Amino acid sequence: MAPAVPSAMERPHFIGIGGAGMSGIAKILAQRGAKVAGSDAKESPTADALRALGVTVCIGHAAEHLAADASCVVVSSAIRADNPELARAAELSIPVLHRSDALASLMTGRRSIAVAGTHGKTTTTSMLAVALTELGVDPSYAIGGDLEGPGTNARHGEGDIFVAEADESDRSFHKYAPEVAIVLNVELDHHANYASMDEIYDSFETFVGKVVPGGTLVISADQPGAVELTAKVRELTTLKVVTYGDAEGADVRVHKVTPRGLTSEVTVVLDGRFLTFTVSVPGRHYAHNAVAALAAGVALGIPAHNLASAIGKYTGVKRRLQLKGEAAGVQVIDSYAHHPTEMTADLEAMRGAAADARLLVVFQPHLFSRTQELGKEMGEALALADSSVVLDVYPAREDPIPGVTSGLIIDAARAAGANVTAVHDRTNVADVVWGMAKPGDVVLTMGAGDVTDLGPVILARLSGR
Repeated sequence: MAPAVPSAMERPHFIGIGGAGMSGIAKILAQRGAKVAGSDAKESPTADALRALGVTVCIGHAAEHLAADASCVVVSSAIRADNPELARAAELSIPVLHRSDALASLMTGRRSIAVAGTHGKTTTTSMLAVALTELGVDPSYAIGGDLEGPGTNARHGEGDIFVAEADESDRSFHKYAPEVAIVLNVELDHHANYASMDEIYDSFETFVGKVVPGGTLVISADQPGAVELTAKVRELTTLKVVTYGDAEGADVRVHKVTPRGLTSEVTVVLDGRFLTFTVSVPGRHYAHNAVAALAAGVALGIPAHNLASAIGKYTGVKRRLQLKGEAAGVQVIDSYAHHPTEMTADLEAMRGAAADARLLVVFQPHLFSRTQELGKEMGEALALADSSVVLDVYPAREDPIPGVTSGLIIDAARAAGANVTAVHDRTNVADVVWGMAKPGDVVLTMGAGDVTDLGPVILARLSGR
């Protein structure tokens, strides 16, 4: 029997309901019996999936889309103040909730695991969701991407565990009070909201401080920012700290990661014993995500050997080194990487998986602010590819910044010895790749914007050669 939802959430209206985070909360509320409605800018498979659950989805943003009897309006940080539905909510005195408040209300009364970090959150949350489901725990989960297996980013489960991706970008992860918090890494990103690493550390300290008394922090023993954060929170006496990674002193130590094509075999040392399991995505960073998931599950009392076996059932998340297809002997793989660390990790993973194949990258920078602050590092990461195509900046929620273009990345890439082609009209990308690619090559579409849509187009062009 699905639990009753809070009265404020009985008839919610979501502005931007098609977004990864927003749609997940909407799905869980609908599965719990709420009368859910919302709007989005355009039609999408997500909108169709929501309608299949009985959710009313309007396309476009207009005041009349908001029902007068809505119990609340749910927004994300991407919704602008002049949105007509938001203005209508003010006229009708309908309460407005941030997405994180809505998610926090769904987590209330559950044993929750909140997964945080500058990158790797979606993969780690997904690994836990898949493993716990495989073990019959029947968890609820809210993820920032669609699982390849269940094909969804969220689900209401009858079990008492709730696994959630905790977004640090706008400090919304401060709203959660998890039993287990995972911090994968701490790096400077989201430059519109954080001016320095000191602000980042303060924000993560606040998040860790929300862990319930007697709860556990699972945190990397290798990543410098995470190590620094661990030192800052060690004095929290109500908190158990479990470190994981390659470091000799890690509580869960990564002994060996053996690449096996597009999978890896991972061996860890836990409580003095060796434990080996398979991760169905390549690269050390994904192996470390799996170890973090393992440590978090153990912190909730689930046997390590059961978890290790169940993590092997994880088959990936859309956009996280997802194979889109093969044509004319060329594989096309999609990557969500948009921060230099993520880009480097995925490119190194594909280098290991692709053996002697040439690696061609189609990269779309995400956000002007990120390009301004990290464009040089993005360009240097692209030097790991044999050739790259760089598109214009995908603005998402941002307005342009004078002088900030993808040219900053291209210049840095060329200075690092990369072979780079600038393409300003994305409709030309498939032809450019067709002219570059040879049988045996791997093409990686990379970025957090709509570059993902180019995979099928590139495959179609390659098929027609």
